[in-house]
Amino acid sequence: MVLKRFIIFTFVVVALSFLVNCGNTKNYAQKNNSSEELDTIVIENDSLEYKVIIIDVGFNAWLATQQPRGQFTQNFMERKNIQSVIEYNIRVRNPIRYDQNLYQFQIDYDAYTDYGYEVNYLLYHYFLFFEEKYNQQLR
Repeated sequence: MVLKRFIIFTFVVVALSFLVNCGNTKNYAQKNNSSEELDTIVIENDSLEYKVIIIDVGFNAWLATQQPRGQFTQNFMERKNIQSVIEYNIRVRNPIRYDQNLYQFQIDYDAYTDYGYEVNYLLYHYFLFFEEKYNQQLR
């Protein structure tokens, strides 16, 4: 029996949003007139055996204000995503230097896998959202 291996990109800032920086999240939501309800986006593709889960308050509302799909090429977003994933994972592995509440889980992103346009679009925009919302600079 072949077990499917799922590469999981988990952007779980739930603990940050609900447990650690609830006040900051409320301020962000009020500034942007967005709902404080939890936003969850799940993208799955069984043939490529990946699953993307993005969970963060305000991401859906923020994404709706961004450039439409097609504005950037997949190649452009892949290059940016690789840079961001590398820096993000460095921060996950350095909890003394970087906030453990922001950098909780490593992102398993293979530069040699074609995840398709939609995954790269959402990942690219999530990193932009993450940088803006939490005042971080990954690139």
